[in-house]
Amino acid sequence: MTAEPTTQKRIGTLLFYGIVLLLAYLVYLIVAPFLPALAWAVVFVVFCYPAYQRLERRQGHTLAALVTTAGVVLVLIVPALLVMAAFVREGVGAARSVQEGMANGHFGWVNNLWDRMVQRFPDASPVDLATLLHQYAEKAAAYLAGQLGTLAKHTAVFLFHLCVAILATFYLFRDGDVVMARLRAVLPFEEEHRERMFREARELISASVTSSLAAAVAHGILGGIAFTICGIGSPLFWAVMMGFFSLVPVVGSATIWVPAAISLMIGGHAGKGILLVVICAVIVTIVDNVVRPWLISGRAEMGGLVIFISVLGGISAFGVLGVVLGPIVAATAASLLDLAAVGVQRRNKASKAGAK
Repeated sequence: MTAEPTTQKRIGTLLFYGIVLLLAYLVYLIVAPFLPALAWAVVFVVFCYPAYQRLERRQGHTLAALVTTAGVVLVLIVPALLVMAAFVREGVGAARSVQEGMANGHFGWVNNLWDRMVQRFPDASPVDLATLLHQYAEKAAAYLAGQLGTLAKHTAVFLFHLCVAILATFYLFRDGDVVMARLRAVLPFEEEHRERMFREARELISASVTSSLAAAVAHGILGGIAFTICGIGSPLFWAVMMGFFSLVPVVGSATIWVPAAISLMIGGHAGKGILLVVICAVIVTIVDNVVRPWLISGRAEMGGLVIFISVLGGISAFGVLGVVLGPIVAATAASLLDLAAVGVQRRNKASKAGAK
């Protein structure tokens, strides 16, 4: 008689956990398309929360959330969109000027080098350089024309996710206290450890954003000095571009200074081009691999090596968002290991006391 109720209880427990896991999976499927936008909203809220708190004391939850969200849009998002649009416009103009210069014979040494290569390898390419460039330009234009639909689709998706991030930022500002209270109630940790995890996550988000902005400023200032030394036109504009694109994973600020160095070399200033490559390579190495991890490690209870690996690994796994998520994941894992170690120590002490 006792076995049957026990079996039914176990089946009921398994069924309950199965339903919970199924619901969690379904919720994940619903939320998954919006996770990057929601993650960015969390980053914006944590970084700007002190400003929201000052406004909230005088203006109330809703108005303070609205004003702070508008500030995030005006200070962070709008300048980023304007920089991207300006970069595309300048890139198109630079490509057109190079094409026109090649057509007008302004890069004669390149044509001479091409002619010598054709003479040395006559079977490789019998056409002259201008014709070859024109052919490739036509192919590139045809390819871009065929990709306009895909580009429009990605642009629409990006704008939609941007709207989701802005909307989520507003609601997280307004209802953040309620969300955090529920999260505290759900997490199965002691209050001390739970508050420590929240504190470290908050400090890491703030430190990651601050270090990224500081690294972007360093890239921009040092890159602007290098552009000025090497005689690049509009050094201030390209310095801003270099600082902005330093936030982009993998390629980073090389999107700016590599084409600039190539342009110098094509224009007959090989020495300046090589100098620009050396200076910018040193800037990227020092700022990204030394300064950025150092700024984060000063705000977190993790070693420099762990911060370095978590930042680079986070960028590889999550893109730009990995600058923030990488250290948070590493810190959370370290906190859980500490909790496990504390539990093991308590059990050992209890077993020793029982043995006595």
